[in-house]
Amino acid sequence: MGADHAYAELGLAPGATEAEVKGAWRRLASEWHPDRNASAAAISRMQRINEALAQIRQQGFARDSAHPAANRSDAAPETAGADFDSEGGSSRRCRTISRKLRLTLEEAAAGCVKTLRGKWVDRCPACAGAGYRVLGGACADCQGAGSVRQWAWYGWSGEPVACAACAGDGQARQACQACAGSGKLPASSYRIDVRIPHGVRDADLLHVGQRLQRSGHCAVELTLSVELQPHALFQLAADGTIHCEVPVDGLLWIANRTIDVPTLTGLHKLRLSRDQLSYRLSGQGFPSQRRGPRADHLIQLHPLFAQQLGTDQEILLDQLVATSSGPGCPPPPPRLAAWRQALRAWEKADPQGGR
Repeated sequence: MGADHAYAELGLAPGATEAEVKGAWRRLASEWHPDRNASAAAISRMQRINEALAQIRQQGFARDSAHPAANRSDAAPETAGADFDSEGGSSRRCRTISRKLRLTLEEAAAGCVKTLRGKWVDRCPACAGAGYRVLGGACADCQGAGSVRQWAWYGWSGEPVACAACAGDGQARQACQACAGSGKLPASSYRIDVRIPHGVRDADLLHVGQRLQRSGHCAVELTLSVELQPHALFQLAADGTIHCEVPVDGLLWIANRTIDVPTLTGLHKLRLSRDQLSYRLSGQGFPSQRRGPRADHLIQLHPLFAQQLGTDQEILLDQLVATSSGPGCPPPPPRLAAWRQALRAWEKADPQGGR
C-alpha cells in the first residue's frame, strides 16, 4: 500500500497531520471493527485501515504547527472518546472476564483476601481475531464463487460445497502469521489478591479494581460472581440473622449447665436455663448489608434424653423423684399444679374415677 493510497483509505489528503490521521483512524475503527460491525466486509476493511495507519507511521507524520506535541514521536496518543487503541484495532474498552468466587459463610461474614489464579486469551490485533488477512481479489480455488463441486465416483459431479480456502466468501485470504491462523494470542496467566468486603451475599457481583494488562494489548477486568457455600450448621436469613438448631444433653439442660455453641466467629459459651429453649446472641450473626453491622445469632435448643440409663443413673433418678414432693420440697410448676388439682376434682366428681 503506497502512501497516497494509505491517506485515501483513511479519507484524508496526503500530508494530513498526526492528529488528523489518528482521528480519522478512530472514526473508521469505531465503524468497522468486528466487535461492532457484523458484516462480512468488516474484517477486510479493518485490516486495510490498520495497514494504512502503519504505512503513514512508517513514512512519518506531517508537522502540525498548531499542535506541537504531534511532532514528537514520544507524544501520547489521544484517548478521549477512543474505543480502540492505535496499535492494531484491539478494543481499548476493557475486556471483562467473569468467574465464580466460592466463599464460606464465615469468609463472607468477616471479609477476606482471596488469591485468584487463571488465564486469559487476547484476540490477535493483526487480524482482528479472524485468523487470516484478506488479500483482495478472487479466491484461486473457487474463482470467487465461494463454492466448489465435490467429485463423486467415476468422475460424476457432486453437490457444491463451501470453498475451504475462503470459507465461502469468494475472497482470497492468507493465514495470519502473527497468530498462526488461530485468531488468538498465547494465553497469559494471572495471579491477583482480591480483598472481599464483609457482608457479601450469594449472587453478588464484585468488580475487581485492578486491571490485568499485557504489554501492547487491551486491559482485562475481572468480575466476580459470589457463590456462598452451604453451611453444615447455620441457616442465613434475608435480614442477616443466623439460625442454628443445637441438640443438647437433657440432663445438662435440667442442671442449668454451660455449653459451647457454634457462631460465625467460633465457639461461644452459653449458660442454659431449664425454662428456656431459645437464645439470642446479639451482634453474632451475618452483616445485615454489605459492610454493615452484624445481625443476631439465634440458638434453638433441643434437649435429648437417653433411652436407657445406667444403674447409677437409675438410683440417682429415684432419689431425685423422691425429693420432688413432700414437706420442704419446692412447689411444682404452675401447669403441673393445675393439672393435679383438676385431676383431684375429677376423681371427686366421678365415683368411678381412677378405677
